Amino acid sequence: MVFSSSLFLFYFLPGFLLLYLLAPTRLKNAVALVASLLFYAWGGLNFLALFLASVVLNFSLIRLMDAAVDWQKRIYLTVSILLNVGMLFYFKYANFFLENLSEVKSAVGGEALHWRQVVLPIGISFFTFEKLTYSIDVYRGVNKPLRSFWDFLLYIMLFPKMIAGPIVRFQEIAGQLQDRSAFDTVDQKLAGLFRFGLGLAKKVLIANALGQEADRIFGLAPADVSAPLAWLGAVAYTFQIYFDFSGYSDMAIGLGRLMGFQFPENFNNPYISRSITEFWQRWHITLGRWMRDYLYIPLGGNRVKPARLYLNLWTVFLLSGFWHGAAWNFIAWGAYHGLFLILDRLFLLRLSRRLGVLSIVPTFLITMVGWVLFRAESLSAALTFIGRMFSAEWPRVLPDLSREFWATLGLASVCAFMAALPPVERWEMNWLTAEPMPLRRAVGLGLLTAVLLVLSASYVISGSFNPFIYFRF
Repeated sequence: MVFSSSLFLFYFLPGFLLLYLLAPTRLKNAVALVASLLFYAWGGLNFLALFLASVVLNFSLIRLMDAAVDWQKRIYLTVSILLNVGMLFYFKYANFFLENLSEVKSAVGGEALHWRQVVLPIGISFFTFEKLTYSIDVYRGVNKPLRSFWDFLLYIMLFPKMIAGPIVRFQEIAGQLQDRSAFDTVDQKLAGLFRFGLGLAKKVLIANALGQEADRIFGLAPADVSAPLAWLGAVAYTFQIYFDFSGYSDMAIGLGRLMGFQFPENFNNPYISRSITEFWQRWHITLGRWMRDYLYIPLGGNRVKPARLYLNLWTVFLLSGFWHGAAWNFIAWGAYHGLFLILDRLFLLRLSRRLGVLSIVPTFLITMVGWVLFRAESLSAALTFIGRMFSAEWPRVLPDLSREFWATLGLASVCAFMAALPPVERWEMNWLTAEPMPLRRAVGLGLLTAVLLVLSASYVISGSFNPFIYFRF
């Protein structure tokens, strides 16, 4: 079940909100937990028992760790990490390694392997990171472990963030699991509803329209893809993945606000970045911070010699690419971004400072080529597509695409780049953070929310193309 589906919008969400808002304070966590279990079971019932068993084991291990002495703490932490990483490795990467091993055996004259394909549980990449952050934060003494197993289960399973983030660290939400009264206001609920409506509109009105054309172009035979058509496909996907994923994050953050939770921001206008370093400070922010604090810094961070620092950067982004998907094109995508992060430190940051605002253009182009690696079905297909982008075949007539596509592409461009103007950046945050909210602003926000919800709901009812890119991660 995804947020932009008819089932969620017209049945699950209204029913849940009615029960949650009417429930007394002491029962709100119970209502949220039952709803989260139903939400996950709808698409992942076969894995629910395994998922719950892993949560029970994690909770028990961390309680034991908290009561143990130093050397025992490390043992319990290690077991917890191995349990979580082992589950992720098996379900997400077993097929990848077996396929590659089979190909190697066949290449040297051996018999190909035969195995039953491992099915990927929904949201495993995201809730694995959250279980890890709980274990590590308790070990580091950042937070005490939760006393209630049900609160811990709610932290892991809270449905707005469970499938595709944001990746919420334990320390960011620990207090809110037991007391959300500070955020349980009418202004917060109105801001949350607007944020949900904004995210839904980004997803269904922009991402879906562009995604349909991107899928068609990437599905063509290479001989049928001219250079301008390849660039249009890359541009369409570049905007699709941003409005799709940031739209989902907006919806998750908005739903959290409706419930009294404050989730961290996950996107901050990434396509106005002036370097790849800045891009990763603005794109999938919670993943970037997780990688920095739980992987990059433990490897030595910036405290090591330059050669080791560059190796650390590349290692982190190779793993980031592999986290996104078990395929060589994702690994290549991670290596590609790691390379430009290293080049930033060597000389590109100095060059971008000289270019000023113009450095947005080369950064966007670098990012767009990288998204081809991310989107293609395989590494060879990605390289072929990139080859078509840079080929000399430029016909005199532009590809014949629909007016809806061109209009949506124009709207996406304006929305993605207008934040380069200082008064515009994070305008919605300025609107939503003022509390108490002035009456005129509250009325305007309510009307705008209603328009966004009606337009988006109309599209969901009438449209049939409604994928969600990060659902498979």
